Amino acid sequence: MASAGRAGDADAQDFIGTLYFEGWGVPQDYTKARQWWEKAVTQGSSSAQSDLGLLYAKGLGGTQDVVQAYMWYSLAVGNGYEIATGYRNDLTKQMTPAQIAEAQQLTREWKPKGR
Repeated sequence: MASAGRAGDADAQDFIGTLYFEGWGVPQDYTKARQWWEKAVTQGSSSAQSDLGLLYAKGLGGTQDVVQAYMWYSLAVGNGYEIATGYRNDLTKQMTPAQIAEAQQLTREWKPKGR
């Protein structure tokens, strides 16, 4: 699985991120989960986009950032990961209109690194 992830398989990268997030067979490590999910999102993994939204929404493995969380949830929804709609809607209850506007702008401007 790790070799597939290193080779650029988005599903493998997403799964490895989940292993680290949950601590399944490896020590729980939100930073490593984030690193693997960031690799997967550059290839359009909507599941990994939603997973990054969770990390930012909860501040797991870093600083809480509701603007970034909203952006990742929105990207996931835009790529067909409908479950992220509820996550994003719940998040908006914690956000100011200015934060929502900023997050929507970031969503429109986001492009995978290297593209």
